[in-house]
Amino acid sequence: MVTLTIDGVKVQAEEGSTILEVARFYGFNIPTLCYHEELTPYGACRLCVVEVHDGRRIRLVTSCLYPAKEGIQVKTHSQRVVKGRKLILELLIARCPNSKTLQDLASKMGLEQVRFKMEDKDCILCGLCVRMCTEQMGSGAIDFVGRGQEREVVTPFRVPSEICRNCGACMYICPVVELQCRGVKSPRELCNSCLVITPHCVDKYDQVMCTLDSCGACVQKEEK
Repeated sequence: MVTLTIDGVKVQAEEGSTILEVARFYGFNIPTLCYHEELTPYGACRLCVVEVHDGRRIRLVTSCLYPAKEGIQVKTHSQRVVKGRKLILELLIARCPNSKTLQDLASKMGLEQVRFKMEDKDCILCGLCVRMCTEQMGSGAIDFVGRGQEREVVTPFRVPSEICRNCGACMYICPVVELQCRGVKSPRELCNSCLVITPHCVDKYDQVMCTLDSCGACVQKEEK
């Protein structure tokens, strides 16, 4: 067992566990897109970033891949973390603005503006479909090809795959191939129709001071 601190709380974890696994076990909320507990961690979306102090330096790491180590201090909602997550989500929404999953995350995280050019893609390259097809369905009918802006998920040689069983698992797990967001604004805009109260304690204490989801109860009391 190892002992670490998450948001000021000392917790214990089995060696080999990741920060994300430990945090969720103890009830700390960390948003994810590319993570699924039944699939191999991939670290593509970066929404699960946390701030880690290992005694030598403080840095942002992907909690789904970073191991829980003895003595480290983790902040799941510091100002730096919240700012980083919002920037990542901006980039994802700019790529796939019609995804209801991304729009809901934007509302939940208090993202009100996207500063990048809106596109209309149908994939955020999270890799969930590829891992699902290979690890759970045992098929491997799809995979990544290309790099950078040319990277995409396709079948071999871009032709119908002979080993694909048309099970639909890739579509089921995809956060983009779903019903589109139907908010008050036109398609390809940041909707925020479901905007919730953002954690004001981040500005005051440099981190979220509770694990409520969603946050806002203390703010409502102060306003009254």
